[in-house]
Amino acid sequence: MTRRVALLLTSTFLASTASLAGVTALGKLVYDLTDSELALGFLGLAEFLPALLLMLVVGAVADRFDRRRVTALASLAESALCILLAVHVATQPDGAALIFVLVLGFGVTRAFIAPASRSLPADIVPPARLPWLVARHSATWQAAIIVGPVLGGVLYAVDPVLPFVAMSVLLGLASVAVLAIRYDEVVVVDEPLLEAAVEPVLGHGAEPVGDGERPSLRDALEGFRFIRRNRILLGAISLDLFAVLFGGAVALLPAIAEDRLGVGAVGLGWLRAAGGIGAAVVTVILAVRPFERHVGKVLLVAVGAFGVFTIVLGTTTSFVIAFVAMAVLHGADSVSVFVRATLVPLATPPALRGRVLAVENVFIGGSNELGAFESGVAGQVLGAPAAIVLGGVATLAIAGGWWATFPELRDVDRFPASSS
Repeated sequence: MTRRVALLLTSTFLASTASLAGVTALGKLVYDLTDSELALGFLGLAEFLPALLLMLVVGAVADRFDRRRVTALASLAESALCILLAVHVATQPDGAALIFVLVLGFGVTRAFIAPASRSLPADIVPPARLPWLVARHSATWQAAIIVGPVLGGVLYAVDPVLPFVAMSVLLGLASVAVLAIRYDEVVVVDEPLLEAAVEPVLGHGAEPVGDGERPSLRDALEGFRFIRRNRILLGAISLDLFAVLFGGAVALLPAIAEDRLGVGAVGLGWLRAAGGIGAAVVTVILAVRPFERHVGKVLLVAVGAFGVFTIVLGTTTSFVIAFVAMAVLHGADSVSVFVRATLVPLATPPALRGRVLAVENVFIGGSNELGAFESGVAGQVLGAPAAIVLGGVATLAIAGGWWATFPELRDVDRFPASSS
Protein backbone atom coordinates (compact mmCIF):
# COMPACT_ATOMS: atom_id res chain seq x y z
CA MET A 1 0.00 0.00 0.00
CA THR A 2 2.87 2.37 0.79
CA ARG A 3 4.20 2.20 -2.78
CA ARG A 4 0.84 2.79 -4.42
CA VAL A 5 0.09 5.76 -2.15
CA ALA A 6 3.53 7.25 -2.86
CA LEU A 7 3.00 6.90 -6.62
CA LEU A 8 -0.48 8.44 -6.40
CA LEU A 9 0.79 11.42 -4.41
CA THR A 10 3.74 11.86 -6.79
CA SER A 11 1.43 11.86 -9.80
CA THR A 12 -0.93 14.30 -8.10
CA PHE A 13 1.89 16.70 -7.24
CA LEU A 14 3.39 16.67 -10.74
CA ALA A 15 0.07 17.07 -12.56
CA SER A 16 -1.24 19.74 -10.18
CA THR A 17 2.01 21.71 -10.33
CA ALA A 18 1.81 21.63 -14.12
CA SER A 19 -1.81 22.76 -14.13
CA LEU A 20 -1.29 25.63 -11.70
CA ALA A 21 1.88 26.85 -13.41
CA GLY A 22 -0.11 26.89 -16.64
CA VAL A 23 -3.09 28.71 -15.12
CA THR A 24 -0.80 31.44 -13.77
CA ALA A 25 1.08 31.84 -17.06
CA LEU A 26 -2.06 31.70 -19.19
CA GLY A 27 -3.82 34.35 -17.11
CA LYS A 28 -0.82 36.66 -17.38
CA LEU A 29 -0.37 35.96 -21.11
CA VAL A 30 -4.03 36.58 -21.99
CA TYR A 31 -4.21 39.76 -19.87
CA ASP A 32 -0.98 41.04 -21.47
CA LEU A 33 -2.41 40.40 -24.95
CA THR A 34 -5.91 41.76 -24.33
CA ASP A 35 -5.78 44.04 -21.25
CA SER A 36 -9.31 42.77 -20.54
CA GLU A 37 -10.93 41.25 -17.44
CA LEU A 38 -13.60 39.82 -19.73
CA ALA A 39 -10.93 37.84 -21.60
CA LEU A 40 -9.90 36.27 -18.28
CA GLY A 41 -13.53 35.24 -17.84
CA PHE A 42 -13.67 33.65 -21.28
CA LEU A 43 -10.48 31.76 -20.42
CA GLY A 44 -12.37 30.08 -17.57
CA LEU A 45 -15.38 29.41 -19.77
CA ALA A 46 -13.18 27.71 -22.38
CA GLU A 47 -11.99 25.26 -19.71
CA PHE A 48 -15.48 24.66 -18.34
CA LEU A 49 -17.47 23.88 -21.50
CA PRO A 50 -15.80 20.53 -22.31
CA ALA A 51 -16.44 19.24 -18.77
CA LEU A 52 -20.12 20.13 -19.13
CA LEU A 53 -20.56 18.72 -22.64
CA LEU A 54 -18.65 15.50 -21.91
CA MET A 55 -20.01 14.88 -18.41
CA LEU A 56 -21.93 11.70 -19.28
CA VAL A 57 -19.17 10.30 -21.48
CA VAL A 58 -16.20 10.77 -19.16
CA GLY A 59 -17.97 9.29 -16.14
CA ALA A 60 -18.88 6.13 -18.02
CA VAL A 61 -15.31 5.89 -19.36
CA ALA A 62 -13.91 6.13 -15.80
CA ASP A 63 -16.21 3.28 -14.67
CA ARG A 64 -15.71 1.10 -17.77
CA PHE A 65 -11.94 1.29 -18.28
CA ASP A 66 -8.84 1.15 -16.09
CA ARG A 67 -8.81 4.52 -14.32
CA ARG A 68 -5.02 4.62 -14.24
CA ARG A 69 -4.80 4.32 -18.02
CA VAL A 70 -7.54 6.87 -18.60
CA THR A 71 -5.69 9.35 -16.37
CA ALA A 72 -2.33 8.68 -18.01
CA LEU A 73 -3.54 8.88 -21.62
CA ALA A 74 -5.44 12.11 -21.02
CA SER A 75 -2.41 13.60 -19.25
CA LEU A 76 -0.19 12.71 -22.22
CA ALA A 77 -2.68 14.36 -24.57
CA GLU A 78 -2.58 17.51 -22.42
CA SER A 79 1.24 17.37 -22.49
CA ALA A 80 1.14 17.41 -26.30
CA LEU A 81 -1.19 20.43 -26.23
CA CYS A 82 1.30 22.24 -23.99
CA ILE A 83 3.99 21.80 -26.63
CA LEU A 84 1.68 23.27 -29.26
CA LEU A 85 0.97 26.20 -26.96
CA ALA A 86 4.69 26.76 -26.34
CA VAL A 87 5.35 26.80 -30.09
CA HIS A 88 2.54 29.29 -30.61
CA VAL A 89 3.74 31.60 -27.82
CA ALA A 90 7.25 31.51 -29.32
CA THR A 91 5.85 33.22 -32.43
CA GLN A 92 4.95 36.24 -30.24
CA PRO A 93 1.25 36.36 -31.18
CA ASP A 94 -0.64 39.64 -31.09
CA GLY A 95 -4.01 38.03 -30.33
CA ALA A 96 -5.43 35.31 -28.05
CA ALA A 97 -7.77 33.43 -30.44
CA LEU A 98 -5.60 30.32 -30.91
CA ILE A 99 -4.78 30.28 -27.21
CA PHE A 100 -8.49 29.91 -26.45
CA VAL A 101 -8.74 27.02 -28.92
CA LEU A 102 -5.86 25.21 -27.17
CA VAL A 103 -7.43 25.91 -23.77
CA LEU A 104 -10.59 24.17 -25.02
CA GLY A 105 -8.32 21.20 -25.69
CA PHE A 106 -7.06 21.39 -22.10
CA GLY A 107 -10.67 21.35 -20.97
CA VAL A 108 -11.32 18.13 -22.90
CA THR A 109 -8.31 16.31 -21.44
CA ARG A 110 -9.08 17.49 -17.90
CA ALA A 111 -12.70 16.37 -18.26
CA PHE A 112 -11.41 12.80 -18.73
CA ILE A 113 -8.74 13.10 -16.03
CA ALA A 114 -10.99 14.38 -13.24
CA PRO A 115 -13.40 11.46 -12.56
CA ALA A 116 -10.76 8.81 -13.20
CA SER A 117 -7.99 10.32 -11.05
CA ARG A 118 -10.31 11.41 -8.25
CA SER A 119 -11.69 7.87 -7.95
CA LEU A 120 -8.23 6.40 -7.37
CA PRO A 121 -7.77 7.28 -3.66
CA ALA A 122 -10.93 5.37 -2.71
CA ASP A 123 -9.87 2.50 -5.00
CA ILE A 124 -6.47 1.87 -3.44
CA VAL A 125 -7.12 2.03 0.34
CA PRO A 126 -9.79 0.60 2.67
CA PRO A 127 -12.63 2.98 3.61
CA ALA A 128 -11.34 3.47 7.16
CA ARG A 129 -8.05 4.75 5.74
CA LEU A 130 -9.58 7.14 3.22
CA PRO A 131 -9.66 10.22 5.52
CA TRP A 132 -5.95 9.55 6.23
CA LEU A 133 -5.18 9.43 2.50
CA VAL A 134 -7.43 12.38 1.63
CA ALA A 135 -5.56 14.59 4.11
CA ARG A 136 -2.22 13.64 2.54
CA HIS A 137 -3.61 13.86 -0.98
CA SER A 138 -4.88 17.37 -0.16
CA ALA A 139 -1.50 18.30 1.36
CA THR A 140 0.21 17.20 -1.84
CA TRP A 141 -2.20 19.29 -3.89
CA GLN A 142 -1.66 22.28 -1.60
CA ALA A 143 2.10 21.93 -2.03
CA ALA A 144 1.49 22.11 -5.76
CA ILE A 145 -0.56 25.28 -5.23
CA ILE A 146 2.54 26.86 -3.71
CA VAL A 147 5.10 25.54 -6.19
CA GLY A 148 3.02 25.74 -9.38
CA PRO A 149 2.10 29.45 -9.42
CA VAL A 150 5.60 30.55 -8.35
CA LEU A 151 7.13 28.30 -11.02
CA GLY A 152 4.73 29.62 -13.65
CA GLY A 153 5.28 33.27 -12.68
CA VAL A 154 9.08 33.03 -12.53
CA LEU A 155 9.38 31.09 -15.80
CA TYR A 156 7.00 33.51 -17.53
CA ALA A 157 9.15 36.44 -16.37
CA VAL A 158 12.22 34.73 -17.92
CA ASP A 159 10.49 33.69 -21.16
CA PRO A 160 6.72 33.25 -21.77
CA VAL A 161 7.43 29.97 -23.58
CA LEU A 162 9.05 28.24 -20.59
CA PRO A 163 5.96 27.63 -18.37
CA PHE A 164 4.31 25.58 -21.10
CA VAL A 165 7.43 23.52 -21.75
CA ALA A 166 7.63 22.80 -18.02
CA MET A 167 3.94 21.82 -18.04
CA SER A 168 4.55 19.29 -20.79
CA VAL A 169 7.45 17.64 -18.96
CA LEU A 170 5.61 17.48 -15.60
CA LEU A 171 2.48 15.98 -17.17
CA GLY A 172 4.55 13.31 -18.91
CA LEU A 173 6.18 12.33 -15.61
CA ALA A 174 2.77 12.29 -13.90
CA SER A 175 1.53 9.81 -16.51
CA VAL A 176 4.44 7.47 -15.80
CA ALA A 177 3.78 7.62 -12.05
CA VAL A 178 0.06 6.87 -12.29
CA LEU A 179 0.63 3.93 -14.64
CA ALA A 180 3.00 2.39 -12.09
CA ILE A 181 0.26 2.17 -9.41
CA ARG A 182 -0.71 -1.44 -8.69
CA TYR A 183 -3.74 -2.69 -6.78
CA ASP A 184 -5.67 -5.96 -6.91
CA GLU A 185 -9.20 -4.99 -6.04
CA VAL A 186 -11.47 -2.08 -5.24
CA VAL A 187 -12.48 -1.85 -1.60
CA VAL A 188 -16.16 -1.67 -0.63
CA VAL A 189 -17.85 0.37 2.07
CA ASP A 190 -20.13 -1.35 4.56
CA GLU A 191 -21.97 1.43 6.33
CA PRO A 192 -25.64 2.28 7.01
CA LEU A 193 -25.26 5.76 5.52
CA LEU A 194 -24.00 4.28 2.26
CA GLU A 195 -26.60 1.50 2.20
CA ALA A 196 -29.44 3.99 2.69
CA ALA A 197 -28.10 6.16 -0.10
CA VAL A 198 -27.45 3.34 -2.55
CA GLU A 199 -30.65 1.36 -2.16
CA PRO A 200 -32.98 3.73 -4.06
CA VAL A 201 -30.62 3.77 -7.04
CA LEU A 202 -29.26 0.23 -7.12
CA GLY A 203 -32.78 -1.02 -6.67
CA HIS A 204 -33.49 0.40 -10.13
CA GLY A 205 -30.72 -1.45 -11.88
CA ALA A 206 -27.49 0.51 -11.53
CA GLU A 207 -24.65 -1.87 -12.27
CA PRO A 208 -20.95 -1.61 -13.06
CA VAL A 209 -20.25 -0.84 -16.68
CA GLY A 210 -18.22 -3.95 -17.47
CA ASP A 211 -15.81 -4.57 -20.33
CA GLY A 212 -18.23 -6.98 -21.95
CA GLU A 213 -21.22 -4.66 -21.87
CA ARG A 214 -22.26 -1.92 -24.22
CA PRO A 215 -22.58 1.37 -22.30
CA SER A 216 -25.94 3.10 -22.56
CA LEU A 217 -27.35 6.53 -21.83
CA ARG A 218 -29.02 5.04 -18.77
CA ASP A 219 -25.62 3.89 -17.47
CA ALA A 220 -24.18 7.35 -18.00
CA LEU A 221 -27.08 9.03 -16.18
CA GLU A 222 -26.79 6.85 -13.06
CA GLY A 223 -24.32 9.24 -11.45
CA PHE A 224 -26.71 12.16 -11.82
CA ARG A 225 -29.66 10.14 -10.49
CA PHE A 226 -27.62 8.91 -7.54
CA ILE A 227 -26.71 12.45 -6.48
CA ARG A 228 -30.28 13.69 -6.96
CA ARG A 229 -31.65 10.97 -4.65
CA ASN A 230 -29.03 11.52 -1.92
CA ARG A 231 -29.70 14.79 -0.07
CA ILE A 232 -26.32 14.74 1.67
CA LEU A 233 -24.38 14.49 -1.59
CA LEU A 234 -26.72 16.89 -3.36
CA GLY A 235 -26.26 19.46 -0.61
CA ALA A 236 -22.46 19.10 -0.43
CA ILE A 237 -21.91 19.23 -4.18
CA SER A 238 -24.35 22.05 -4.90
CA LEU A 239 -22.93 24.07 -1.98
CA ASP A 240 -19.50 24.13 -3.54
CA LEU A 241 -20.98 24.68 -7.01
CA PHE A 242 -22.56 27.99 -6.04
CA ALA A 243 -19.89 29.03 -3.54
CA VAL A 244 -17.12 28.62 -6.12
CA LEU A 245 -19.30 30.09 -8.86
CA PHE A 246 -19.68 33.38 -7.00
CA GLY A 247 -16.36 33.26 -5.14
CA GLY A 248 -14.11 32.88 -8.20
CA ALA A 249 -11.97 35.87 -7.28
CA VAL A 250 -8.71 34.13 -8.24
CA ALA A 251 -9.56 34.56 -11.93
CA LEU A 252 -9.22 38.33 -11.49
CA LEU A 253 -5.85 38.19 -9.73
CA PRO A 254 -3.89 39.26 -12.86
CA ALA A 255 -5.97 42.45 -12.98
CA ILE A 256 -5.76 42.99 -9.19
CA ALA A 257 -2.00 42.39 -9.16
CA GLU A 258 -1.33 44.73 -12.08
CA ASP A 259 -3.79 47.58 -11.53
CA ARG A 260 -4.50 47.64 -7.78
CA LEU A 261 -1.47 46.14 -6.04
CA GLY A 262 1.18 47.23 -8.54
CA VAL A 263 3.06 43.91 -8.84
CA GLY A 264 4.16 42.02 -11.96
CA ALA A 265 4.34 38.35 -12.95
CA VAL A 266 6.51 37.30 -10.00
CA GLY A 267 4.25 39.12 -7.52
CA LEU A 268 1.22 37.49 -9.14
CA GLY A 269 2.85 34.09 -8.74
CA TRP A 270 3.45 34.73 -5.05
CA LEU A 271 -0.09 36.00 -4.57
CA ARG A 272 -1.44 32.77 -6.03
CA ALA A 273 1.06 30.81 -3.94
CA ALA A 274 -0.30 32.50 -0.80
CA GLY A 275 -3.44 30.44 -1.28
CA GLY A 276 -1.34 27.29 -1.34
CA ILE A 277 0.56 28.32 1.79
CA GLY A 278 -2.62 28.91 3.78
CA ALA A 279 -4.24 25.76 2.51
CA ALA A 280 -1.10 23.73 3.18
CA VAL A 281 -0.99 24.84 6.81
CA VAL A 282 -4.62 23.81 7.31
CA THR A 283 -4.09 20.54 5.44
CA VAL A 284 -1.10 19.61 7.62
CA ILE A 285 -3.26 20.24 10.68
CA LEU A 286 -5.95 17.99 9.21
CA ALA A 287 -3.36 15.31 8.46
CA VAL A 288 -2.08 15.36 12.05
CA ARG A 289 -5.42 15.87 13.78
CA PRO A 290 -8.36 15.29 11.43
CA PHE A 291 -11.67 16.28 12.93
CA GLU A 292 -14.19 13.48 13.40
CA ARG A 293 -17.33 15.21 14.63
CA HIS A 294 -19.78 17.85 13.30
CA VAL A 295 -18.66 17.27 9.70
CA GLY A 296 -21.63 19.06 8.11
CA LYS A 297 -21.45 22.15 10.32
CA VAL A 298 -17.69 22.49 9.79
CA LEU A 299 -18.21 22.37 6.02
CA LEU A 300 -20.80 25.17 6.07
CA VAL A 301 -18.76 27.39 8.41
CA ALA A 302 -15.68 26.94 6.19
CA VAL A 303 -17.62 28.11 3.13
CA GLY A 304 -18.80 31.15 5.09
CA ALA A 305 -15.21 31.99 6.05
CA PHE A 306 -14.24 31.69 2.39
CA GLY A 307 -16.79 34.39 1.62
CA VAL A 308 -15.59 36.74 4.38
CA PHE A 309 -11.96 36.74 3.24
CA THR A 310 -12.95 37.05 -0.40
CA ILE A 311 -14.52 40.37 0.63
CA VAL A 312 -11.26 41.35 2.36
CA LEU A 313 -9.32 40.57 -0.83
CA GLY A 314 -11.63 42.77 -2.87
CA THR A 315 -11.40 45.77 -0.56
CA THR A 316 -7.66 45.98 0.12
CA THR A 317 -4.96 47.89 -1.77
CA SER A 318 -2.15 46.34 0.31
CA PHE A 319 -0.17 43.43 -1.11
CA VAL A 320 0.45 42.09 2.41
CA ILE A 321 -3.25 42.08 3.33
CA ALA A 322 -4.13 40.54 -0.04
CA PHE A 323 -1.50 37.86 0.59
CA VAL A 324 -2.99 37.06 4.02
CA ALA A 325 -6.56 37.10 2.67
CA MET A 326 -5.59 34.64 -0.09
CA ALA A 327 -3.95 32.39 2.49
CA VAL A 328 -6.95 32.37 4.84
CA LEU A 329 -9.66 31.96 2.22
CA HIS A 330 -7.79 29.04 0.67
CA GLY A 331 -7.26 27.56 4.12
CA ALA A 332 -11.03 27.61 4.58
CA ASP A 333 -11.46 26.09 1.13
CA SER A 334 -9.08 23.25 2.03
CA VAL A 335 -11.41 22.29 4.90
CA SER A 336 -14.29 22.16 2.41
CA VAL A 337 -12.23 20.08 0.00
CA PHE A 338 -11.23 17.66 2.78
CA VAL A 339 -14.85 17.10 3.82
CA ARG A 340 -16.13 16.65 0.29
CA ALA A 341 -13.23 14.51 -0.94
CA THR A 342 -13.81 12.12 1.98
CA LEU A 343 -17.60 12.14 2.09
CA VAL A 344 -18.45 11.76 -1.60
CA PRO A 345 -16.38 8.61 -2.39
CA LEU A 346 -17.37 6.88 0.85
CA ALA A 347 -21.06 7.58 0.22
CA THR A 348 -20.82 6.24 -3.35
CA PRO A 349 -20.46 2.56 -4.39
CA PRO A 350 -17.28 1.77 -6.37
CA ALA A 351 -19.33 0.83 -9.44
CA LEU A 352 -20.71 4.37 -9.64
CA ARG A 353 -17.73 6.45 -8.52
CA GLY A 354 -16.60 7.49 -11.97
CA ARG A 355 -20.06 8.65 -12.99
CA VAL A 356 -20.78 10.42 -9.69
CA LEU A 357 -17.40 12.17 -9.73
CA ALA A 358 -17.89 13.19 -13.37
CA VAL A 359 -21.07 15.00 -12.34
CA GLU A 360 -19.28 16.44 -9.31
CA ASN A 361 -16.46 17.61 -11.55
CA VAL A 362 -18.93 19.70 -13.55
CA PHE A 363 -20.69 20.95 -10.44
CA ILE A 364 -17.49 21.80 -8.55
CA GLY A 365 -14.37 21.47 -10.68
CA GLY A 366 -16.12 23.01 -13.67
CA SER A 367 -17.62 25.71 -11.50
CA ASN A 368 -14.10 27.02 -10.93
CA GLU A 369 -13.90 27.83 -14.61
CA LEU A 370 -17.53 29.00 -14.86
CA GLY A 371 -16.91 31.10 -11.75
CA ALA A 372 -13.90 32.58 -13.50
CA PHE A 373 -16.16 33.53 -16.42
CA GLU A 374 -18.74 35.08 -14.07
CA SER A 375 -15.99 37.01 -12.29
CA GLY A 376 -14.56 38.17 -15.60
CA VAL A 377 -17.92 39.50 -16.79
CA ALA A 378 -18.59 41.16 -13.42
CA GLY A 379 -15.06 42.58 -13.42
CA GLN A 380 -15.56 44.08 -16.86
CA VAL A 381 -18.86 45.71 -15.82
CA LEU A 382 -18.14 46.66 -12.19
CA GLY A 383 -14.35 46.61 -11.99
CA ALA A 384 -12.31 43.80 -10.42
CA PRO A 385 -12.52 44.94 -6.74
CA ALA A 386 -16.32 45.37 -6.76
CA ALA A 387 -16.78 42.04 -8.55
CA ILE A 388 -14.69 40.25 -5.93
CA VAL A 389 -16.59 41.85 -3.02
CA LEU A 390 -19.94 40.98 -4.60
CA GLY A 391 -18.80 37.38 -5.01
CA GLY A 392 -17.81 37.18 -1.35
CA VAL A 393 -21.18 38.52 -0.22
CA ALA A 394 -22.96 35.97 -2.44
CA THR A 395 -20.84 33.13 -1.00
CA LEU A 396 -21.80 34.14 2.55
CA ALA A 397 -25.47 34.16 1.59
CA ILE A 398 -25.15 30.71 0.02
CA ALA A 399 -23.57 29.23 3.16
CA GLY A 400 -26.46 30.57 5.23
CA GLY A 401 -29.06 29.40 2.74
CA TRP A 402 -27.69 25.85 2.60
CA TRP A 403 -27.59 25.71 6.42
CA ALA A 404 -31.36 26.14 6.37
CA THR A 405 -32.18 24.23 3.16
CA PHE A 406 -30.12 21.06 3.67
CA PRO A 407 -30.49 19.96 7.30
CA GLU A 408 -29.41 16.45 6.22
CA LEU A 409 -25.98 17.88 5.33
CA ARG A 410 -25.80 20.26 8.29
CA ASP A 411 -26.50 17.42 10.73
CA VAL A 412 -23.91 14.95 9.37
CA ASP A 413 -21.82 14.16 12.44
CA ARG A 414 -19.21 11.64 11.22
CA PHE A 415 -17.84 10.35 7.93
CA PRO A 416 -19.11 6.94 6.84
CA ALA A 417 -16.50 4.27 7.56
CA SER A 418 -16.08 0.52 7.28
CA SER A 419 -17.57 -1.63 10.01
CA SER A 420 -14.25 -3.36 10.60
